[in-house]
Amino acid sequence: MSAVLTPPPMPPAAPSKRMTLQELSDRHGGDSVDLIDGHVVELPMPQFPHGKVCIRAGHLLLLHVDQFDRGHVCGNYTFVKVPTPDDPTRVRGADVCYFSYSRVPKGAMPDGLLDVTPELVIEVRSPSDTWNEVHEKTEEYLANGVLVVVVLDIVSRTASVYRNPVPNQTILTDADTLTVPDVLPGWSVPVASFFA
Repeated sequence: MSAVLTPPPMPPAAPSKRMTLQELSDRHGGDSVDLIDGHVVELPMPQFPHGKVCIRAGHLLLLHVDQFDRGHVCGNYTFVKVPTPDDPTRVRGADVCYFSYSRVPKGAMPDGLLDVTPELVIEVRSPSDTWNEVHEKTEEYLANGVLVVVVLDIVSRTASVYRNPVPNQTILTDADTLTVPDVLPGWSVPVASFFA
C-alpha cells in the first residue's frame, strides 16, 4: 500500500495593498483606469466609435471655450477625484471635462491629481458599460461638485444630461440641441453633431 502525500496548506494570501492617489498619478497618469476601493481597475481601450465621439465632444466643447476664453478642456481619461463615504480615494477617468478659470486659473498646468472637480463632464458610454454603472459614476461626479454630466450613447444616439438633485436626468435625441446654460452660457450643440 503506498502512502498518499498531502501538500501542506498554503498560507493565506496577504491582503493586497491599497494604492494611494500619488501612486495612481505616478504609475497610471494617461492610462485608461479608475481607482476603486484603493485598487486600479483597467478599462477597456476605446474602439473606433468611442474614440471618435470623445474627440468630437472635446472639439465641439473646446471651440466654444476657446472662443470666449472661459477655461480648460481636458480629455483622454483625465483623473477626477470622486470620494465616497466607503471609498475616500476613489478616482474616475473622465472622457472629456471642462474646468472654468475659477476652478483652475488661466495659464495653470498642474501636475498630478487636481483637488478640484470640473464643472462639466462628458462621458461616452462604452459597450461594456451597464446603465447601472453609468448612473453610479454620474452620481459620484455630481456628489463631488461636478455641476452637469452628459452621457453620450452611440447606440441610441442620445445625450443624457444629469444635474443635482440626483436623479435628475433629461434625455435628448439626435433631433434635439444640447445646452448647459448653468455652466457654459451660449454653448449650443445639435446632439447629432456628436455622432457625425
